[in-house]
Parts: sequence; structure tokens; C-alpha cells
Amino acid sequence: MKRFTASVVAAISLAAPAAATAETEITVWGWGVAAKALDATVAGFNAENPDIKVTVENLGYSQVKSRVLAACAAGGTGLPDVFQFQNIEMELIKAQFPDCATDLVPLGFDADKQAGFPDFKLTALRDGERVIGMPWDTGPAVLFYRRDFYKNAGVDPESVVTWEDFHAAGKKIMEANPGVTMSNDNLNGGAEWFRMIANEQGCGYFSEDGESITVNQPGCVAALEVLGRMVNDGLVTAGDFSERVQNAGAGVVATAMNGAWFDGTLRDNVPAEQAGLWGVTLMPTVAEGGSRAANVGGSLLAIADNSDQKDAAYKYLAYTLGTNEGQITMLREYGLVPSLLSALEDPFVKEPHPFYADQTVWETVLGRLDKIKPATGTPFFGDADQVIQATQIAYIKGEHESAQSALDDAAKQISFATGLPIAK
Repeated sequence: MKRFTASVVAAISLAAPAAATAETEITVWGWGVAAKALDATVAGFNAENPDIKVTVENLGYSQVKSRVLAACAAGGTGLPDVFQFQNIEMELIKAQFPDCATDLVPLGFDADKQAGFPDFKLTALRDGERVIGMPWDTGPAVLFYRRDFYKNAGVDPESVVTWEDFHAAGKKIMEANPGVTMSNDNLNGGAEWFRMIANEQGCGYFSEDGESITVNQPGCVAALEVLGRMVNDGLVTAGDFSERVQNAGAGVVATAMNGAWFDGTLRDNVPAEQAGLWGVTLMPTVAEGGSRAANVGGSLLAIADNSDQKDAAYKYLAYTLGTNEGQITMLREYGLVPSLLSALEDPFVKEPHPFYADQTVWETVLGRLDKIKPATGTPFFGDADQVIQATQIAYIKGEHESAQSALDDAAKQISFATGLPIAK
């Protein structure tokens, strides 16, 4: 057996290379183009934080939601370090699992940092003095439209200001472009159009303080009337998210009304030859003088309270969501519209976009952010949304004598399910 003297051991130790510093690893859950956008920021983040490895897992929206809620119910077991969630649904976690997402304030998200984001994005994230997520993208509602289809019909997109204008334009466009439908909505599995039109009119499922039900107020009634007329006159047909994307790629729809985040999905899925054929304009309003501004969708990033890497996870949030560089990377690559207010002044926002025939689309989109009215989700958003999905179908089928009576009935159902009163 060989024996080594202390001097030999010391010499070997000096000659051996130093052991590499252990790398910190964090895992992030996201979905769709949002997850791709997060992945696009990793290189910039690692340029400043080379010792933190970020793994973004791209899961489906439903899978992220169900896995997060199941893990929260299990005390956090199975959560990643960071997870994406929709703003309007975060109040469910806040109410049912208050210890699932960690408070970001002690990690550095203080009042000054919070002031860099619009209030409507922070509403669902504040829990007393705690803030349980950092705002990510917003979903300003806009109308994506096919320039060629409008041109064939002699319709100027800027002349379409009201829903009455949209209805008249739709008839012309469909007549001039056989086989083309004006638009699609997820009538059977969602209420996006209803919520966008209602939000533009200042109405939502619940009051701003979340204490009462407001879905049968005049702005929501007007939204259901608009939607019902569009569907019954054949201008809007049913299509879930995948079908709407497929129809856009197949060239069988003239418009897609959605949050501006749909840009990334559109560019990622339509044939290359459609570049330059699309444009972006403001959503219509019920009557001239309306804000033509609404929000649909938009997410946040939260850090699991049981994460062992909270400091590293917060560094990733602070770079990706809290710097112009991170936010503009996601806007440029995948159309994720920044919540960070300083990013709105970045020179990129004013650059012409080749996919949209060199239109400066982000000036159009971001110019409406300050006109968006907050929409409170409450922990009962999912329950209310299910009721409205069924209500809009029943109304379209003629099962209610009016939009008002349909939404009066919906308000009663939501009240029964939640215990909240109906606003007077």
C-alpha cells in the first residue's frame, strides 16, 4: 500500500484544478409562445448571472393551471421555482392558497419597483402588504385584419370605428372574398369577445372591489347584444383557440380580435407568404366616443413559497420582467406586450414591423394602455365564466327574450354559486 507524505499531498492539491463552483438551477413553467418568450430572455439574463441555470418548461395552459392548483393544494409539493399564471385567475390562488406563492416584497419588489407597472396589473397580485407575483405581459385588445381582404371589398380599416361599422364592413368583405368569414370567437368554450366588448364599455363580471356582481349592467348588456347580432348574421362563427389560429393560417377569416399577445401566435403559425398581408387596428366600440380599449389575458410570474432558490428566482424575474431589455426581447421575438411602463418608451416600439407591412403596430397597441379599465376577477372568476359561456349560447339560440333578461338570469346564477349580491 502506498503512503503519501504531507508534502506530496499538498503538491497534488496545488496541481489539481480547482473544483467548479456549484451552479444554481431554477425551473420555470409557462405555456405556448409565452414560454418561448421566457426562453428567449435566458441568454441576456445569463450574461449578467452566469452562475444561474434557467430551465423553461413549455407546458399547455390547462396543464400549468391544473398542476399549479394541485401542487398548491398539496402544500406546494411539485411546484417549480417559478410559474406563469393568468392575472385574472391569480385571485383564486390568493384566496384559497395564500401561502403557495411567496411575497416578492422582501426579495426586492418594493413600492418603487411596483410603481413601474400599471395598477390594473397589480390589483390581483396585492394581498394586503404582500405582492405575490410580478406583472408580465398585458393583453390590450386589438383587431388583427387581412389588408388584402379589406382592399378587395373597398373597405378602409380606419373607417371601422363602431360595431355598426364592423357589421357593415363585414358584409362587404365576405361578399368580395368568397369563403371568408369576418371573424371567429370561442363561443362554445370561452367568452373572450363578450369580456373584451364589456370591458371596453367599463363592465365586468364583478364590481371593482369584488364585492358584488355587475354582469347585468348596461355595458355588459350591450356587449351581449353586439355578439349575438354578429353570430346570428353569420359574421362571427365558433372556433376554439386552435381553430382560430388554423383559420388565420388557411386564409379563411378576415379578422382576429384578441389581446395583442396574439401577435406572436399569429406570426408563429401562418405561412411565410402571409407576411405583409396583415394589419392591426383598434377594436370597435359600441358608440362613437368609446375608449376602444380593453384587456384580455395577460400573465404574471410567481415564485413558489417552498422554493429553495428564491433569491435566484427573483433575479430572473427582476431581469425578465423588470428591465427594458428583458421585456423588449419578448416583445420583439414573440409579441408579448410589456407591463413595465419604461419599456413603452423604448425605441423599438416606434420601429416599423415587416410582418404588418411596416406598420408601427406597437405604437397603436401601447397607446391604449392608459385607457384600459380594471377588471376584477375575484376567486369566483371561473364559476362566473362558465355561467356566461352557457348564457351567451342560450341567448344566441333565442332562449332569452333579450340580452338584459339573459344576463339578469346569469347574475342570479353567479350569486347563487358565490354568495355575492347583485349590484343595484
